Amino acid sequence: MVKAIMHGCNGHMGQVITAICKEDENIEIVAGIDLNDSLPNDYPVYKSLAECDVKADVVIDFCNAKAVDALLDYCETTGTPVVLCTTGLSDEQLARVEEVSKNVAVLKSANMSLGINTLMDLLKKATDVFAVFDIEIVEKHHNQKLDAPSGTALALADAINEELDNSYVYKFDRSQERKKREKKEIGISAVRGGSIVGEHDVIFAGRDEVLTLSHTAYSKAIFAKGALEAAKFLAGKKPGMYSMTDVVDL
Repeated sequence: MVKAIMHGCNGHMGQVITAICKEDENIEIVAGIDLNDSLPNDYPVYKSLAECDVKADVVIDFCNAKAVDALLDYCETTGTPVVLCTTGLSDEQLARVEEVSKNVAVLKSANMSLGINTLMDLLKKATDVFAVFDIEIVEKHHNQKLDAPSGTALALADAINEELDNSYVYKFDRSQERKKREKKEIGISAVRGGSIVGEHDVIFAGRDEVLTLSHTAYSKAIFAKGALEAAKFLAGKKPGMYSMTDVVDL
């Protein structure tokens, strides 16, 4: 059984992962890290990794960018693999992640959903066939989401663009110019409203036909399940940078 430390255990995602983990016989949370230690958990909770003396096979991180520096230091010092789910990292932090991955296994992904990462793989195959079509991405999220477009939409665009030798540009707004659509562009549009958890449509629009590949998230549990699969995959792995694509490929 894989033993995990839940970094950010009392946040929303930390609690979702904790609940799902209770039904998984292949992984166990043996300790949690959170400044808020008031919630009841079946494992000991520490305010910092420096206070934690519990050994684990992997750390699952759903905390915040401010806590990532200490997390990376801990994982590098102890040699503990880490599933890094925190977003909004600075360029300096991203460079640090790359540096740490030379000494310990790090899995980082813009989206932990197994479905989204399967979609990325499908997009690469579709792009090979429909490269001559116009490509547009429409993402929809709840009205409390701060960033637009979503990191997932950008990751989907990147997956497509990699197949096109990174020769396409991203178009986020068409309201400031009156001109025909450029051929080598990927349009990315964001919708914010209600309580939409997450929807992503990738449209390949050609002459007389349109292919749309879609993914809909109905709850954040899909990200928790993906993180647990990533943790089970990463435990015992050699140092290096991994992604959810590696998990999906199994």
